[in-house]
Amino acid sequence: MVSLSVLLGVFSAATGTWMASAEGNTAQLGAAALVLPDERAGSGGGSGTDVAGRQVQTTTRPTTEAPAPTTSSATPTPTETSETTRPTTSEAAAPPPSTKAAARVAPSTAAQVIALVNDERANAGCKPLEEESHLTEAAQDYSDDMSARNFFSHTNPEGVTFDQRIKNAGYAKPGAENIAKGQTSAQQVMDAWMNSEGHRANILNCSLTKIGVGVTTKGWYWVQDFGY
Repeated sequence: MVSLSVLLGVFSAATGTWMASAEGNTAQLGAAALVLPDERAGSGGGSGTDVAGRQVQTTTRPTTEAPAPTTSSATPTPTETSETTRPTTSEAAAPPPSTKAAARVAPSTAAQVIALVNDERANAGCKPLEEESHLTEAAQDYSDDMSARNFFSHTNPEGVTFDQRIKNAGYAKPGAENIAKGQTSAQQVMDAWMNSEGHRANILNCSLTKIGVGVTTKGWYWVQDFGY
């Protein structure tokens, strides 16, 4: 039997550092990071507040599989017209309406995460978050970076914090960030985040208005970047 072992990132408020501990067969959650509105209005250079995330099994919260995308049915075949309503020659010469179904493209994994986030926000009475291209770029670049360089933190090896990364991507009002590693579906990572107090608080923060999601399947790194 193959034994799975992952690294659990824990933020230490006492030391201001990340500590690593080995855990078996458990996906990871980073601390939930948040920039408060009053902090954002200040000097603008703060690194945000890290709220320690709790380690959870993704099976502790009842899951509901995201519905499979549907495809539209073919255009109904026009019924035969009577002699009195038969189209004129010029009308008959026009090409018939296309009966080819307009197939719906399955939503991306990132889009599934956003849909699940907005479902949770609707249940909590918050307005839905809108996807924002700069936040999406920041989130995707960071999930790719963590995967490529094999680290897991809101701060990269060069010391750049999540709010600085969001600003560098062109979004001036960073709000929060959730990260995770090891979950293999949108539903699974959302269950993990919603079972963690700090991550759930970011998702259900009604003051936030924008979101971008990144996911990298090599190692399954997930990033949610939020904006005011």
